Amino acid sequence: MRTTRTAATLVAAGLAAILALTACGSDKKDTAAAAPTTPPAAAAATTTAAMADKPNTIVDVAVGAGNFTVLVEAVKAAGLVDTLSGPGPFTVFAPTDAAFADALKTLGITKAQLLADPAKLKTILTYHVVPGEVMAADVLTMNGKDVATVAGPTVKVKINGSTVMINDATVTTADVKASNGVIHVIDKVLLPPS
Repeated sequence: MRTTRTAATLVAAGLAAILALTACGSDKKDTAAAAPTTPPAAAAATTTAAMADKPNTIVDVAVGAGNFTVLVEAVKAAGLVDTLSGPGPFTVFAPTDAAFADALKTLGITKAQLLADPAKLKTILTYHVVPGEVMAADVLTMNGKDVATVAGPTVKVKINGSTVMINDATVTTADVKASNGVIHVIDKVLLPPS
């Protein structure tokens, strides 16, 4: 349980950074966060557990996790570090490095190309952020609903048993607490509608 909480905290930090940058201090609690889901992947279980007991900002959690390096680079390139380190609260759906690798293949671009386009990057990152703190228990009431993101377009929440999906991404770890919100780790990068 402690390992799961630590892994979630690391993922949440990455997502929170994205959300904070796009939400910029919104205090409004929205109905579009993550939901309870299956246990985290084995890779998430191997992340450092040192941050589990003392929550930091979403950015701090992401940096400390070690498996959100692309997310952290993207947040820096998009100029969202200060926003996601702000008071929040934010709900961030944080894709892992593996999720970013898959997205880059789908987009047909390199990481350098993605990071070189701050405007596009900011749109993608803020699509992973929902204003307010939405915990897994809140998501149970959102099955089939569209939830507004900081970027503007909505994401669809789907629940099938213990599996929670945000669009076509599965929540692998829920409720990773940070001092300015919550992170839900996902296995795919969410791409906003064009």
